[in-house]
Amino acid sequence: MNAPPAEATSTSEIAAGKRFEFGRNWAAFIESLDEQRIASACSSLQEMLGVADLKGKSFVDVGSGSGLFSLAARRMGARVHSLDYDPQSVGCTEELRRRYFPNDADWTVEMGSALDAAYLSRLGKFDVVYSWGVLHHTGAMWEALANVVPLVEENGTLFVAIYNDQGRTSRRWLAVKRAYNRLPRQLRFLVLWPAFWHLWWRRIVKDFLLLRPFHSWREIKRMRGMSAWRDVVDWVGGYPFEVAKPEQIFDFYRARSFVLTRMKTDGGSLGCNEFVFVKESTVPSARS
Repeated sequence: MNAPPAEATSTSEIAAGKRFEFGRNWAAFIESLDEQRIASACSSLQEMLGVADLKGKSFVDVGSGSGLFSLAARRMGARVHSLDYDPQSVGCTEELRRRYFPNDADWTVEMGSALDAAYLSRLGKFDVVYSWGVLHHTGAMWEALANVVPLVEENGTLFVAIYNDQGRTSRRWLAVKRAYNRLPRQLRFLVLWPAFWHLWWRRIVKDFLLLRPFHSWREIKRMRGMSAWRDVVDWVGGYPFEVAKPEQIFDFYRARSFVLTRMKTDGGSLGCNEFVFVKESTVPSARS
């Protein structure tokens, strides 16, 4: 039986060093997933979307990764459609659906690409379109950002998170990530270990000086749900890799009739800026 086109393309890109195997990290993550982490994901959605629940709402998770936020949305009452380009990520999301909502007709999981506009058009429209830390890994970020627009119902919500543009620093990390993925697997430590010490030596030294050895290391596990080492691998390996300044994302969606309702910037660090937009209705309001 032939592999679906998206799966075949994803696998060949990984083999060619053009794409990171995000699903391998997520497989390790879901093994340690607990109720506290799920509750934290629900709280994150509640805070950013400004809602107590998602009952009666439809929710599409574009790039579901581990499936954690699809699970959170389903627990909050939404009808959920999860999609990812990475076959192992699809498997992780399917596993969470099997564990927590077996045989659930209101949670669909499938393989799909944010760059496949024809595929996305068949999904219809959703009250909440969610894509956290995904579209900058497609290899065509601005195209992907545009492709999710038709998924948003009028007066619906779009929640995206995109890597912050740090100029020269971001360009250096792009070179590191490209080198890591192009190396044979047995030689990737040549990139990974120097990057690890660059990212961690200050925190390690600080923890020892404060007489709390490896405190930060343990905190990463508690906050992220994966080990600090897997977190480093995820960051160094995360390729393709694109970035944007907050004003670029704001202007891009404002030109497409979206209104920014909430934004959380990452304070100039390596992480993501988060944006919540509402799609303005194109239906003329009735005159009094």
